Amino acid sequence: MGYRVQNHWLEGSGDDRVVRHDSPNHGGEITPEFLVIHFTAGRSAKSSVSWLSDPASKVSAHLVIGRDGSVTQLVAFNRRAWHAGRSQWAGRSDLNSCSIGVELDNKGKLHRVGNQWRSWFGEVVPDDEVAEAIQKDEHVRSGWHTYSAEQLEALRKVGAALATEYRLSDVMGHEDIAPGRKNDPGPLFPMDSFRASVLGREEGTIPVYICTTTLNLRDQPSSSGNKIVPEGLPDGTELRDLGEHVGSWWRVLVLSTLNGDNDLEGWVHSKYLARKE
Repeated sequence: MGYRVQNHWLEGSGDDRVVRHDSPNHGGEITPEFLVIHFTAGRSAKSSVSWLSDPASKVSAHLVIGRDGSVTQLVAFNRRAWHAGRSQWAGRSDLNSCSIGVELDNKGKLHRVGNQWRSWFGEVVPDDEVAEAIQKDEHVRSGWHTYSAEQLEALRKVGAALATEYRLSDVMGHEDIAPGRKNDPGPLFPMDSFRASVLGREEGTIPVYICTTTLNLRDQPSSSGNKIVPEGLPDGTELRDLGEHVGSWWRVLVLSTLNGDNDLEGWVHSKYLARKE
């Protein structure tokens, strides 16, 4: 059992089946490099498939995975789906042009009404499908809809097939490529272990990035911050993301010795970074 890609469409075997539901919401041809994970924040997988196939919505994704592990494909993997919006990652912008988008049926962030958890559209979510967690860049705990084991296992198999077929270089959440604008797939999605499983990396491995041009290292996340290295970081300088992001600004550790200093930290604009293979 499992999945494979045939002519840019997913095929399943055994109990792993794929329903094809063509969406008209797509653009020109792309070469996938990344996998972007979303949650639907919708009522059900069926309603999300319908919305992502409605021309009036002007949105789409390549795949929708239901809570029961069912998989529906709406757009061929070599076609531009409309899932990322304004986005950037490791020096790339417009992630629709280079990524595959997967939507997970999940109601997302919840709010408490009396003794019940409710979705943004008012639906009650059972307590055994809710966990409290702190979203990145936030400081308070909120309720979130959990992901089902069947859903995550289906995603793992699908992700492995996509990584093999397209030699994907990274997996990100919508929140990673559109920080401050999006919050999916949220704090309950096991991104580190999923990325490690799909890309064959050790869990917890910290990626290294390189400057794609001479890049200013600043003492605050703003172009008005003081330059820590007056002449800038040379093209090709290796950096490690320290995990602190303010919009497109990342706090990084410089892995090279510059001007005799081997412990430089500061803020850089992530538009000018590329992940080192």
